[in-house]
Amino acid sequence: MASSAGERPIVVHFGHDELVIRQRYEVASIVNDILIGIWFLVGSFLFLSGTTTRAGTWLFAIGSIEMLIRPLIRLTRRVHLRRIAPDREHAAAHDF
Repeated sequence: MASSAGERPIVVHFGHDELVIRQRYEVASIVNDILIGIWFLVGSFLFLSGTTTRAGTWLFAIGSIEMLIRPLIRLTRRVHLRRIAPDREHAAAHDF
């Protein structure tokens, strides 16, 4: 995320471990969001034909499950960071 001056903030609280953990969970969150978009987009097109409505319904169900995975990724990241540094406060501003 770039600041208004065009600089990219670098946040490293207690070393390489947190940076790697944050990057892995951020990638998981991005992949999850892309999948949500794919399921709903393809499902929407499948609703245009009566013969593919059932498949479209299944894709909407899969997209809904993916939306439930999003907060689970965030919760898992928070628990993981809390385990490796229980005395640190992990800012919600860096949530994915």
